Amino acid sequence: MKLETAMLAGGCFWCVEAIFQKIKGVVSVTPGYSGGITPNPTYEEVSTGETGHAETAEIKFDSNVISYKDLLWIFFLTHDPTTLNQQGGDVGTQYRSVIFFMNEEQKLEAEEVKAHIEAERIYKDPIVTEITEFKKFYTAEDYHQNFYNHNRDYPYCRIVIDPKINKLKKEFLYKLKADN
Repeated sequence: MKLETAMLAGGCFWCVEAIFQKIKGVVSVTPGYSGGITPNPTYEEVSTGETGHAETAEIKFDSNVISYKDLLWIFFLTHDPTTLNQQGGDVGTQYRSVIFFMNEEQKLEAEEVKAHIEAERIYKDPIVTEITEFKKFYTAEDYHQNFYNHNRDYPYCRIVIDPKINKLKKEFLYKLKADN
């Protein structure tokens, strides 16, 4: 196993977590906060939009099974990377689209995938996803961990996350774990 880390923020971390938990080669997904100035932030603090943090998922993956580029494609195609500080009804800087790169190779791959998606005009509007150097990650509170799997009947899960998972299954079936 060649364990690597991807740090992705694409709106609500419940959505990002639920998507990437289904991908072959993903070992773990941990919701948390990154990209801000407040140390050890709480959900309540991040929700104000004043900490600078984005709701982020720390994705540990086996790069012998799935590449970083494949994770980025899934990321770009399962959220709207064209809306600034917003994903659907979730509005604020904490919901911005960000790729926090861990090294120069990840930075270059992120820039390449973003440029390819823009060149292919997959979205009619320009992509606003930030590509930013990773600095620090703070794990979210326990009640945010594995949220979708523990709360499938929660209205947000049914209305927002389920359609994303259905899109994932339609477009990336070959990348899903067998139990999905």
